[in-house]
Amino acid sequence: MEKIRLSKLMSERGLCSRREADQYIERGWVAVDGEPVSELGTKIYPTQQIQLNKAAQIQQQRCITVLLNKPVGYVSGQPEPGYQPAISLIDRQFQFIDKNFPQRFSQAHLKKLAPAGRLDIDSQGLLVLTQDGRIAKQLIGTESNVEKEYLVRIEGSLSNEKLALLNYGLSLDGLALKRAQVSWQNRDQLRFILKEGKKRQIRRMCELVDVTVTGLKRVRIGNVKLASLPEGKWRYLKKNERF
Repeated sequence: MEKIRLSKLMSERGLCSRREADQYIERGWVAVDGEPVSELGTKIYPTQQIQLNKAAQIQQQRCITVLLNKPVGYVSGQPEPGYQPAISLIDRQFQFIDKNFPQRFSQAHLKKLAPAGRLDIDSQGLLVLTQDGRIAKQLIGTESNVEKEYLVRIEGSLSNEKLALLNYGLSLDGLALKRAQVSWQNRDQLRFILKEGKKRQIRRMCELVDVTVTGLKRVRIGNVKLASLPEGKWRYLKKNERF
Protein backbone atom coordinates (compact mmCIF):
# COMPACT_ATOMS: atom_id res chain seq x y z
CA MET A 1 0.00 0.00 0.00
CA GLU A 2 1.39 3.39 -1.03
CA LYS A 3 1.70 6.24 1.43
CA ILE A 4 -0.09 9.55 0.71
CA ARG A 5 0.77 13.06 1.81
CA LEU A 6 -0.95 13.79 5.12
CA SER A 7 -2.32 17.18 4.05
CA LYS A 8 -3.89 15.60 0.94
CA LEU A 9 -5.62 12.94 3.02
CA MET A 10 -6.89 15.54 5.48
CA SER A 11 -8.46 17.48 2.61
CA GLU A 12 -9.95 14.36 1.02
CA ARG A 13 -11.55 13.39 4.33
CA GLY A 14 -13.11 16.85 4.67
CA LEU A 15 -11.16 17.76 7.81
CA CYS A 16 -9.94 21.06 6.30
CA SER A 17 -8.40 22.48 3.13
CA ARG A 18 -4.85 21.49 2.13
CA ARG A 19 -3.60 24.99 3.01
CA GLU A 20 -5.19 24.73 6.44
CA ALA A 21 -3.80 21.21 6.85
CA ASP A 22 -0.25 22.49 6.36
CA GLN A 23 -0.86 25.22 8.95
CA TYR A 24 -2.25 22.73 11.47
CA ILE A 25 0.64 20.32 10.91
CA GLU A 26 3.22 23.08 11.39
CA ARG A 27 1.57 24.07 14.67
CA GLY A 28 1.52 20.48 15.94
CA TRP A 29 -2.27 20.34 15.92
CA VAL A 30 -2.50 17.04 14.02
CA ALA A 31 -2.05 13.49 15.31
CA VAL A 32 -1.81 10.27 13.30
CA ASP A 33 -2.85 7.16 15.22
CA GLY A 34 -2.55 9.22 18.38
CA GLU A 35 1.00 10.48 17.67
CA PRO A 36 1.54 14.23 17.02
CA VAL A 37 2.91 15.13 13.57
CA SER A 38 4.60 18.49 12.90
CA GLU A 39 6.70 17.90 9.78
CA LEU A 40 5.34 19.27 6.49
CA GLY A 41 5.30 16.72 3.70
CA THR A 42 4.72 13.78 6.04
CA LYS A 43 3.19 10.80 4.25
CA ILE A 44 0.98 8.16 5.88
CA TYR A 45 -1.02 5.11 4.87
CA PRO A 46 -4.67 5.69 3.87
CA THR A 47 -5.76 3.28 6.61
CA GLN A 48 -4.26 5.37 9.42
CA GLN A 49 -6.40 7.54 11.68
CA ILE A 50 -6.06 11.35 11.66
CA GLN A 51 -7.15 13.54 14.57
CA LEU A 52 -7.25 17.32 14.97
CA ASN A 53 -6.52 18.54 18.48
CA LYS A 54 -8.72 20.94 20.40
CA ALA A 55 -6.86 24.06 19.23
CA ALA A 56 -7.56 23.20 15.58
CA GLN A 57 -11.20 22.44 16.34
CA ILE A 58 -11.63 25.77 18.14
CA GLN A 59 -10.08 27.64 15.21
CA GLN A 60 -12.47 25.93 12.81
CA GLN A 61 -15.44 26.86 14.98
CA ARG A 62 -14.37 30.50 14.77
CA CYS A 63 -14.37 30.45 10.95
CA ILE A 64 -17.28 32.42 9.56
CA THR A 65 -19.28 32.09 6.37
CA VAL A 66 -21.49 34.80 4.89
CA LEU A 67 -24.26 34.80 2.31
CA LEU A 68 -24.46 37.81 -0.01
CA ASN A 69 -27.19 38.76 -2.45
CA LYS A 70 -24.74 40.06 -5.06
CA PRO A 71 -26.04 42.81 -7.33
CA VAL A 72 -25.19 43.06 -11.02
CA GLY A 73 -21.95 45.00 -11.59
CA TYR A 74 -19.89 43.47 -8.78
CA VAL A 75 -17.19 40.89 -9.48
CA SER A 76 -17.05 37.76 -7.31
CA GLY A 77 -13.28 37.61 -6.90
CA GLN A 78 -10.44 39.94 -7.79
CA PRO A 79 -11.44 43.54 -8.60
CA GLU A 80 -11.47 44.60 -12.25
CA PRO A 81 -10.93 48.13 -13.59
CA GLY A 82 -14.08 50.15 -12.98
CA TYR A 83 -15.78 47.43 -10.93
CA GLN A 84 -15.98 46.66 -7.23
CA PRO A 85 -15.37 43.21 -5.74
CA ALA A 86 -18.33 41.65 -3.96
CA ILE A 87 -16.37 41.49 -0.70
CA SER A 88 -16.52 45.30 -0.54
CA LEU A 89 -20.20 44.89 0.45
CA ILE A 90 -19.29 42.84 3.53
CA ASP A 91 -19.48 45.76 5.91
CA ARG A 92 -21.59 46.83 8.85
CA GLN A 93 -23.83 49.11 6.79
CA PHE A 94 -24.90 46.31 4.42
CA GLN A 95 -25.49 43.60 7.01
CA PHE A 96 -28.98 42.15 7.15
CA ILE A 97 -29.73 41.50 10.81
CA ASP A 98 -31.95 38.55 11.66
CA LYS A 99 -33.54 39.01 15.09
CA ASN A 100 -33.16 35.25 15.63
CA PHE A 101 -29.45 35.37 14.76
CA PRO A 102 -28.10 38.79 15.79
CA GLN A 103 -24.35 38.20 15.25
CA ARG A 104 -22.69 41.56 14.58
CA PHE A 105 -20.04 42.39 12.01
CA SER A 106 -16.38 42.41 13.00
CA GLN A 107 -13.46 43.58 10.85
CA ALA A 108 -11.68 40.35 11.86
CA HIS A 109 -14.23 38.45 9.81
CA LEU A 110 -12.78 39.89 6.60
CA LYS A 111 -9.44 38.16 7.16
CA LYS A 112 -9.02 35.27 4.69
CA LEU A 113 -12.68 35.62 3.65
CA ALA A 114 -12.95 34.42 0.05
CA PRO A 115 -15.74 33.52 -2.40
CA ALA A 116 -16.56 29.81 -2.63
CA GLY A 117 -17.58 29.88 -6.27
CA ARG A 118 -18.19 32.58 -8.82
CA LEU A 119 -21.16 34.59 -9.98
CA ASP A 120 -20.64 36.56 -13.19
CA ILE A 121 -20.42 40.34 -13.08
CA ASP A 122 -23.71 40.58 -15.01
CA SER A 123 -25.47 38.05 -12.77
CA GLN A 124 -27.01 38.47 -9.33
CA GLY A 125 -28.06 36.41 -6.37
CA LEU A 126 -26.58 34.07 -3.79
CA LEU A 127 -22.81 34.26 -3.34
CA VAL A 128 -21.03 32.43 -0.52
CA LEU A 129 -17.87 33.86 1.05
CA THR A 130 -16.08 31.82 3.72
CA GLN A 131 -13.03 31.46 5.91
CA ASP A 132 -13.73 27.74 6.25
CA GLY A 133 -11.75 25.47 3.93
CA ARG A 134 -14.19 22.63 4.55
CA ILE A 135 -17.07 24.65 3.10
CA ALA A 136 -14.97 25.87 0.17
CA LYS A 137 -14.04 22.29 -0.69
CA GLN A 138 -17.66 21.17 -0.37
CA LEU A 139 -18.87 23.87 -2.77
CA ILE A 140 -16.07 24.16 -5.31
CA GLY A 141 -13.86 21.11 -4.84
CA THR A 142 -13.27 18.86 -7.84
CA GLU A 143 -15.63 16.26 -6.36
CA SER A 144 -18.34 18.72 -5.35
CA ASN A 145 -21.85 17.49 -6.07
CA VAL A 146 -23.78 20.37 -4.49
CA GLU A 147 -26.74 21.68 -6.49
CA LYS A 148 -26.89 25.32 -7.56
CA GLU A 149 -30.28 26.68 -8.62
CA TYR A 150 -30.81 29.67 -10.93
CA LEU A 151 -33.71 31.64 -12.40
CA VAL A 152 -32.80 32.63 -15.95
CA ARG A 153 -34.69 35.11 -18.11
CA ILE A 154 -34.26 34.49 -21.83
CA GLU A 155 -35.07 35.95 -25.24
CA GLY A 156 -35.62 33.78 -28.30
CA SER A 157 -37.54 30.68 -29.28
CA LEU A 158 -36.84 27.53 -27.28
CA SER A 159 -38.33 24.32 -28.67
CA ASN A 160 -38.91 21.16 -26.65
CA GLU A 161 -35.96 19.58 -28.47
CA LYS A 162 -33.64 22.43 -27.47
CA LEU A 163 -34.95 22.35 -23.89
CA ALA A 164 -34.05 18.65 -23.82
CA LEU A 165 -30.52 19.54 -24.96
CA LEU A 166 -30.17 22.00 -22.09
CA ASN A 167 -30.97 19.15 -19.74
CA TYR A 168 -28.46 16.79 -21.31
CA GLY A 169 -26.45 16.59 -24.50
CA LEU A 170 -24.38 19.79 -24.67
CA SER A 171 -20.60 20.17 -24.44
CA LEU A 172 -18.39 23.12 -23.48
CA ASP A 173 -14.65 23.40 -24.00
CA GLY A 174 -14.67 19.97 -25.63
CA LEU A 175 -16.17 18.22 -22.60
CA ALA A 176 -19.69 16.89 -22.14
CA LEU A 177 -21.67 18.68 -19.44
CA LYS A 178 -23.18 16.84 -16.51
CA ARG A 179 -26.90 16.21 -16.60
CA ALA A 180 -28.82 19.35 -15.55
CA GLN A 181 -32.42 20.02 -14.57
CA VAL A 182 -33.86 22.76 -16.77
CA SER A 183 -37.57 23.59 -16.89
CA TRP A 184 -39.88 26.52 -17.58
CA GLN A 185 -40.50 28.77 -14.57
CA ASN A 186 -42.87 31.02 -16.54
CA ARG A 187 -43.31 32.10 -20.17
CA ASP A 188 -39.93 33.86 -20.45
CA GLN A 189 -37.94 32.40 -17.56
CA LEU A 190 -36.19 29.07 -17.03
CA ARG A 191 -35.15 27.30 -13.84
CA PHE A 192 -31.68 25.72 -14.01
CA ILE A 193 -30.30 23.27 -11.43
CA LEU A 194 -26.63 22.43 -12.00
CA LYS A 195 -24.01 20.37 -10.20
CA GLU A 196 -21.04 22.02 -11.90
CA GLY A 197 -19.92 25.57 -12.53
CA LYS A 198 -17.95 26.21 -15.68
CA LYS A 199 -17.21 29.84 -16.52
CA ARG A 200 -20.40 31.55 -17.75
CA GLN A 201 -21.88 28.08 -18.17
CA ILE A 202 -25.58 28.94 -18.35
CA ARG A 203 -25.09 31.81 -20.80
CA ARG A 204 -22.93 29.63 -23.04
CA MET A 205 -25.42 26.74 -22.84
CA CYS A 206 -28.19 29.07 -23.94
CA GLU A 207 -26.09 30.38 -26.82
CA LEU A 208 -25.73 26.80 -28.07
CA VAL A 209 -29.52 26.50 -28.41
CA ASP A 210 -29.89 29.99 -29.94
CA VAL A 211 -31.46 31.85 -27.04
CA THR A 212 -30.04 34.85 -25.18
CA VAL A 213 -29.87 35.29 -21.41
CA THR A 214 -31.17 38.69 -20.33
CA GLY A 215 -31.17 38.06 -16.59
CA LEU A 216 -29.65 35.46 -14.27
CA LYS A 217 -30.17 35.05 -10.54
CA ARG A 218 -28.83 32.29 -8.28
CA VAL A 219 -31.44 31.44 -5.65
CA ARG A 220 -30.07 28.32 -3.93
CA ILE A 221 -26.83 26.49 -3.16
CA GLY A 222 -27.43 23.04 -1.73
CA ASN A 223 -29.91 23.40 1.13
CA VAL A 224 -29.28 27.14 1.60
CA LYS A 225 -31.69 29.50 -0.14
CA LEU A 226 -31.42 33.19 -0.99
CA ALA A 227 -35.00 33.58 0.30
CA SER A 228 -35.78 37.13 1.50
CA LEU A 229 -32.20 38.43 1.73
CA PRO A 230 -32.39 41.86 0.03
CA GLU A 231 -30.21 42.69 -2.96
CA GLY A 232 -26.86 44.14 -1.87
CA LYS A 233 -27.25 42.82 1.68
CA TRP A 234 -25.47 39.96 3.44
CA ARG A 235 -25.89 37.81 6.52
CA TYR A 236 -23.96 35.20 8.46
CA LEU A 237 -24.57 31.51 7.79
CA LYS A 238 -26.48 30.21 10.79
CA LYS A 239 -25.11 27.44 12.97
CA ASN A 240 -27.91 25.09 11.96
CA GLU A 241 -27.59 25.71 8.20
CA ARG A 242 -25.82 23.13 6.05
CA PHE A 243 -25.16 23.21 2.35
